[in-house]
Amino acid sequence: MRIVHTESSRGWGGQEIRILSEARGMLRRGHSVLLLCPADARIHSEAARFGVSVTALPIGDKGLRGILSLRRWLRQAQRTGPPDIINTHSSTDSWLAALACASLRQAPALVRTRHISAPVPDNLTTGWLYRHASRMVVTTGETLRQTLLSVNHLDAARVVSIPTGIDTNLFQPASAGQREQARARMHVTRETFVVGIVATLRSWKGHRYLIEALGMMAARASARPLHLVIVGDGPQRAHLEAQVAHQGLQSVVQFCGNQNSVVEWLHGMDAFALPSYANEGIPQALLQAMACALPVVTTQAGAIGEIARDSETALVVAPRDAAALAAALERLAGDEELARTLGHRAHELVRARHGEDVMLDKMEAVFKGALAGAPTANQTAVRP
Repeated sequence: MRIVHTESSRGWGGQEIRILSEARGMLRRGHSVLLLCPADARIHSEAARFGVSVTALPIGDKGLRGILSLRRWLRQAQRTGPPDIINTHSSTDSWLAALACASLRQAPALVRTRHISAPVPDNLTTGWLYRHASRMVVTTGETLRQTLLSVNHLDAARVVSIPTGIDTNLFQPASAGQREQARARMHVTRETFVVGIVATLRSWKGHRYLIEALGMMAARASARPLHLVIVGDGPQRAHLEAQVAHQGLQSVVQFCGNQNSVVEWLHGMDAFALPSYANEGIPQALLQAMACALPVVTTQAGAIGEIARDSETALVVAPRDAAALAAALERLAGDEELARTLGHRAHELVRARHGEDVMLDKMEAVFKGALAGAPTANQTAVRP
């Protein structure tokens, strides 16, 4: 198949990483894949690292210019090798692509991937986008799918839950040597209890509550030294650094910025925290940590509950509750058997159900169904 992805976002996080990872996987399976995005988007500069071809178009903002640029590109592609599928990812590029395709006599099949759990308006215009312009809608979790069915009244046969798949050959439990190297990079001792988070520094990821929780733990003079590793960057960084300074935690909180090799940081952690309170599908960073057999503390935001079952595969706390977060982390720090058991169960779950090939198989089925003009059978997420 000839697959084109569109992405209007200029940010960098799990959504953009999934697009490029999925595109790379489809290329390995023999498909033709191209990304269309703004020239100043981070995904544009990162595409080469994933081996994905990219073309810059002015589609970062809604407006006539973006529609016309996509329409011109599609008309030219019709003469040289038209795409079979356009897979859209953010609101802006989804609208631009839908309107551009609607203006052409022969247009590719449109597939809309919905990555986050923010509400979708239930009105006539959005209904046209989801029910008529898009042949299939993909969500990154079953919880998101069910919301589209119950609130937006979409046809169940045309909405498919396909969580992000991860490379389970790369994300594995650390060997003794890998753990030692990772902790040397962090400059922590063997006795230190290292908590980590990998996430774009956005408000709803809950970093502020994690920092507050660390302060509570430090004030209680835990028997083990503490260290918090924050991997990622984003608009909240200055606010979070100010919070760390205000709480006097500079010596135990490490801001690492964006990292191309996240696994090398995961291997040095004792526990992984993701205290999100909104806008989540099934986060790939959480899957990556679980694949590395890390015990995790998280919430039920979005579709997280599909993989994080309290006291089975994770410790689940209420969102925006720093005290509950601190208590859960202290529980892991003081109970190595519990930490080991949760990590093992999480690892087994991810390996069995959330590998990259599972995602690619399901996306191929969606694309083929969209090409055939008929919905595929729904492939819902299987609960652990």
